[in-house]
Amino acid sequence: MEFRHLVSFITIAEDLHFGKAAARLHLTQPSLSAHLQKLEKSLGVRLVARTSHEVKLTAAGREFEVQARLIVAQMDKAAQIARATADGRSGTLNIGYNMPASRHVLPSALARMSAAHPDVVVSLWERRTGPQLDDLADGGLDVALVYGHPRTAEFRYRRVLRNVPLVAVVGEGHSWAGRPGVPFAELASQPCVMFAREQCPAMYDSIFGAASDSKISLNVVQMADDPAATAHMVSVKSLVGFASLPRASSGGLLAMGTSSVAVKLFDPIPTIDLYAVWRAEEINPAVSSFLDCIDLCDETPRAKNGLVAI
Repeated sequence: MEFRHLVSFITIAEDLHFGKAAARLHLTQPSLSAHLQKLEKSLGVRLVARTSHEVKLTAAGREFEVQARLIVAQMDKAAQIARATADGRSGTLNIGYNMPASRHVLPSALARMSAAHPDVVVSLWERRTGPQLDDLADGGLDVALVYGHPRTAEFRYRRVLRNVPLVAVVGEGHSWAGRPGVPFAELASQPCVMFAREQCPAMYDSIFGAASDSKISLNVVQMADDPAATAHMVSVKSLVGFASLPRASSGGLLAMGTSSVAVKLFDPIPTIDLYAVWRAEEINPAVSSFLDCIDLCDETPRAKNGLVAI
């Protein structure tokens, strides 16, 4: 059974006239008759009763017409979906993100994406930079919104947010808790809790780069995998951790059920940039559609209430 034979049969059923049906399909009458014969042979039933004066459907033909129309409609729908997916107007999109992306990139980008491409199903996954890039390489994510850009030909990237400040995170009982800000050099006298570099290379390098600029060494006494673990550790020990200002100012630290607070660092202020990253050999057209919906922010955040606002 061929799809074109179904189309020929439906046209015959609509016109009940071989000459008119053949003309609509731009076929000769013998070719149209051949289509019908092949279809009837494949089904093993007679669909059309034809005499020199009349063309009509058999009982089997009337029932088959209903099913044939469903098949043709489904094929048309499949074709439309395929074209929409190829154009980035349909399909699925898995996006990884972090806190600054959640606050300053995704709201407007997703609103535009929904308006322009309502048939694209978007799934969101909050993760740190390292895990996002691992998932991007494995195909679990289509776009990663991460700190820093990867230095490999496997990925492409675009900066979407500039100079995201980092702050110190301490417990409420820490001597820094009531201070509006602390020079970075004072970290030389503080035990610190850090994360492994592979969790977020850009943030790690920014912190240690600021230490180098201040001509101090950080005294890292404990490790933590994520911001929640850092917040818990500093709330029970006299340690200094680190977080992005968007996480701290959004209440993200308090939401973890801890008594930690954020303190501004300056001279220098460690900062990081946020990038959209995708695979160089990307085959999902929805990626380009989403990238077109992202605002590019290249402004340095301004100071507000003792903390650099963003």
